[in-house]
Amino acid sequence: MIRLTNVEKTYDNGTRALQGISFEIADGDFVFLVGPSGSGKSTIIKLLTGEIIPTGGRVMINGFSMSRITDEQIPYMRRTVGVIFQDFRLIAKKTVYDNLALAMRAVGATNREIRGRIPYVLELVGLAGMEKRYPDELSGGEQQRVAIARALVNNPDTIVADEPTGNLDPNRSLEIMTLLERINALGTTVVVVTHEKGLVNHFDKRVIMIEEGKVVGDGMGTYEVKE
Repeated sequence: MIRLTNVEKTYDNGTRALQGISFEIADGDFVFLVGPSGSGKSTIIKLLTGEIIPTGGRVMINGFSMSRITDEQIPYMRRTVGVIFQDFRLIAKKTVYDNLALAMRAVGATNREIRGRIPYVLELVGLAGMEKRYPDELSGGEQQRVAIARALVNNPDTIVADEPTGNLDPNRSLEIMTLLERINALGTTVVVVTHEKGLVNHFDKRVIMIEEGKVVGDGMGTYEVKE
């Protein structure tokens, strides 16, 4: 469960990024978070991943209050949220297997758990048998699938995808979104942050529209997303 209640965020330079944002995302939902550049989407991502805390209001992430969370609790909260980045952020000198294993070791997984989990997740994202490949031996779409596998490898409750198709052509973009839809069908909450109206309109999902730090639309169907 994700719940933002009257959330405000003002940065040290005086920028008021969020102005009383409120919305709730139930477990198992698939939601697009959309809006033009500078609307506040990036700030919301940082709140959802614990990178920043709100100036006012309340942010609840999978049972953790981000206003009251302690340093000791943050690693446990982050285990419940997998993040997919637009630029993949894979380690070039490590194999696909080692990129995923690193994410698992970061949360204390044993070697036995790692050996059991990685093949399953790679099969799920359509990369079975590619454990020994390096990122530069993969296409852009395959690298994004590795990034999705890394986000899934610790079995999080929620996936937050930040412009996950921004570096891909339309066909690969559709494949990635279809994969995220499939992951959602298995029970994982999926939040896709994007400004690509074509993708948003292709999938009949809930859309939360952000403009100038405020929610200006929230419902099923399509939205005219500003480029």
